[in-house]
Amino acid sequence: MKLLVGLGNIGKKYEQTRHNVGFLALDFLAEKFHASEWKESSRFFGTVATGMYHGKKILLLKPSTFMNLSGKSVAAVANFYKINRSDITVIFDDVDLPFAKIRLRHQGGSGGHNGIKSLIACLGGEDFTRIKIGISNEFRASKETADFVLAKFLPAERTKLSAVFHEIYTNFLSEIG
Repeated sequence: MKLLVGLGNIGKKYEQTRHNVGFLALDFLAEKFHASEWKESSRFFGTVATGMYHGKKILLLKPSTFMNLSGKSVAAVANFYKINRSDITVIFDDVDLPFAKIRLRHQGGSGGHNGIKSLIACLGGEDFTRIKIGISNEFRASKETADFVLAKFLPAERTKLSAVFHEIYTNFLSEIG
């Protein structure tokens, strides 16, 4: 079984924000995987769904612990289902990448991302796959990082996101298959 995680923050306040691009990507991918309905799980500290990808069962997870504590949720699922770190893929925002740029990494540090720091600490290692989605734009320099990542996408950016998510589905997930 593979575990696909989208990072974000829960609540209406955070919907459609840059920091929630992982949740948005997971919603798109859930449709592509013909996933089950999302179900809140207190055991896993998040919302889960199941689907199929190239004949393999895939578990989708949106942690409800808030971004900086996401590792608690991911570790709960990984421990329960005995999922190896190498079978975990995490989709999240990267403020240092240009908007809509995608970067795949199979291991490495947190890059300063607090959600990834939490995963590394709770999973006990760095050897899980990361799919980073660039969220930066020309306004980034004029705002504090926290304000920028918690801001909503511009209308023009929102229209480009489905193409970004489709590219993840067609080009990047095949590498983790």
